[in-house]
Amino acid sequence: MVNDYIHAAVAMLIFPGGFFALMTGLVFKGIDRVAVAKLQRRIGPPILQPVFDIIKLSTKEILIPETANKTAFRLAPVIGLCGSLVCAALVPIAGVWSGIPGAGDIFVLLYLFALPALAFMLGGSASSSPFGAIGFSREMIIMFAYEIPLLSVLLAVAVRADWQLSLDAIIAYQTANGPFLFDPIMAPAFIAYLLFIPGTMGAGLFDIPEAEEEVIEGPVLEYSGPLLALFNMMSAVKLMVVLNLGVALFFPLLLPGGIWVNLPFHLFKCLVLMLASVSLFRASTGRLRIDQAFTFFLKYPSSLAYVSLGGAYFLR
Repeated sequence: MVNDYIHAAVAMLIFPGGFFALMTGLVFKGIDRVAVAKLQRRIGPPILQPVFDIIKLSTKEILIPETANKTAFRLAPVIGLCGSLVCAALVPIAGVWSGIPGAGDIFVLLYLFALPALAFMLGGSASSSPFGAIGFSREMIIMFAYEIPLLSVLLAVAVRADWQLSLDAIIAYQTANGPFLFDPIMAPAFIAYLLFIPGTMGAGLFDIPEAEEEVIEGPVLEYSGPLLALFNMMSAVKLMVVLNLGVALFFPLLLPGGIWVNLPFHLFKCLVLMLASVSLFRASTGRLRIDQAFTFFLKYPSSLAYVSLGGAYFLR
């Protein structure tokens, strides 16, 4: 029992969550910014710019509005970062990490995955800023929208994997029967997940809660110093969670050679997934209205996920 707790603590604080997920997420965010700059014919920042931003913010003063709920204002980024770190520890990495024993259920992950968005909303509502309130309402609406296709994708994968709810068991099923990425029945679900990623990360079409031209960063407008750094760290870890989950659900392909081969291979798959979803969306699309984004998720990603769910059910 004690060893299980130590195992879980190491997973959440060091690897594959914790320090590893944070640093990998920050580097990936730097690569994303460079890729978007190149696609838009700009020079762009250095790849380690997100790391420099965290270091710089950590040295700044924390300013809290006089009318803010100070307790909620301080707790929001901490809750969001902790939720992201727990999610990062729960998602298995094929050939590297099998997840925390008994905790890798897709529904557990679905509930915990909402914590960063809830923390974002809590911070915006606690700031007493009207821009934060608008960003809070937008984040709440878009979260309800993208949670529907996410749930449908998870159910489709679980049904296709012979009713397995454990992520480790889903990976084992694909290892034995082939990745779902090459399964025609699961192709619509994979496309739905590709559309879900920029939605949950607020990229491109779905950069709505923090729209700089409209609500001036929305929920994080009043944040500064280490508290803003925590929100940036939360976003970096959350990016790795959605990428790790996408690889685990659709392409957990193993290579011979153990962890030292499969970990770089996994990161390469995550990088390709990020460039295909987040970077391409950010570089090539504008921004939808919140009602358009809500309708988009109900119409397209949800419908695609339902197609895979129905096909998996009838072919189970």
